[in-house]
Amino acid sequence: MEAVDACGGRVTIGDVAGRAGLKLNEAQNALQALAADTEGFLEVSDEGDVLYVFPKDYRAKLLGKSLRMRVEPVLEKAKAGVEYVARVSFGTALIASIVLVYTAIVVALSSGRSEDDNRGRRGGRSYDSGLTFYMNPGDLFWYWDPYYYRRRRVQTERVQTDDNKMNFVESIFSFVFGDGDPNQGIEEERWKLIGQYISSKGGVVAAEELAPYLDIESSGDTLNDETYILPVLLRYEGQPIIDEEGNILYRFPSLQRTASSQMSGRKEYVGRRWADFVGGVDKFFQEKKWQFSNTSSSERAMVAGLGGLNLFGVIILGTILKDTTTAPAGFIEFINSIFPLLQIYAGSFFAIPLFRWFLLLKTNADIEKRNKARQQFARSLELPDISLRRKLLSAREMAQKTFIGQDRIVYSTDKDLVEQDYEAQEWDKRFREIEKSD
Repeated sequence: MEAVDACGGRVTIGDVAGRAGLKLNEAQNALQALAADTEGFLEVSDEGDVLYVFPKDYRAKLLGKSLRMRVEPVLEKAKAGVEYVARVSFGTALIASIVLVYTAIVVALSSGRSEDDNRGRRGGRSYDSGLTFYMNPGDLFWYWDPYYYRRRRVQTERVQTDDNKMNFVESIFSFVFGDGDPNQGIEEERWKLIGQYISSKGGVVAAEELAPYLDIESSGDTLNDETYILPVLLRYEGQPIIDEEGNILYRFPSLQRTASSQMSGRKEYVGRRWADFVGGVDKFFQEKKWQFSNTSSSERAMVAGLGGLNLFGVIILGTILKDTTTAPAGFIEFINSIFPLLQIYAGSFFAIPLFRWFLLLKTNADIEKRNKARQQFARSLELPDISLRRKLLSAREMAQKTFIGQDRIVYSTDKDLVEQDYEAQEWDKRFREIEKSD
């Protein structure tokens, strides 16, 4: 950063390497990381030199991102803890609330009229016989599973049958809280696709080829600014290069060396053929939309019915407590003291899913917008204009694959060093090279 400041915010790799005493590859990696974190960008001179340009407030931006990177893990842990406590408290409270509310109704009625008490008990039994659902007491342990969302997602992906239906307890907080982020861990899939694509193209690509896998706004001005490629360069140790026409391409040397002969020496297609032949890699990265709940319609109806039963009981109990002329005592006094909490819980049982439903509308709209933008970038590769076609053809011409076969192995750890005649192999290799040159 001192070297960047000394050069006025516009530096080459040589500037930083010379002033900071770094190796060229170290200076390049550092500049890429700094540019990616501070919204820096690249410039190319008339002789093909690559310059890194940083905004005047790049130090402040780096400080803000550094602080955010330190705070985010703490916030994520706190968020996970709050969600965990909320699931445990909210889910367990449904059963407890129903038991308390209807027990209080029975006790309040029995204290005044024995006939009403008998009728209330008979009515309770007739209602219970009509509500049929299976609840295993062991299901309650799902509330105390901190890895529930992750475990449930894995089960859903592995088995998509009727045997994979949620149990009673899972259905409750799936209806209220949902089933977690469907895109959790999807960043690993994104980088996997990018790495596979670069490798399939011989280690040299244009920035437009990686746009279908990144989060970029769908606008022409955005594509002209290729700073979005910096995180990819940093992750796969890439470097910008200039072709004969002055276009910026990106080479990834580490992805050009392979032990598999399947991809060596193969040319990739440009234009329409790209749509049918893209190296076995998905054409664009697609995020999954959030679902309100993975429960079936019958399961949602059952959970909503229980929530409605609880809400109805709270309303009836509130009427009874309001009309009671005698001072409450014992159990009824306890219920009267926590009755506001029972009201809040009964209302939030439906308020939380309703709020979450509106939130999912916006979240899914943003996901759809990003997916469409990436799909649009992918389509532009199917029908490239003249300049983009030349750029892609140039990248294909500069692409290469180095196959490391058995004949190039000079040492192996599965054999003793004495058994491996390295000098003989080296002289034989040099002799073959001399024969080829002759």
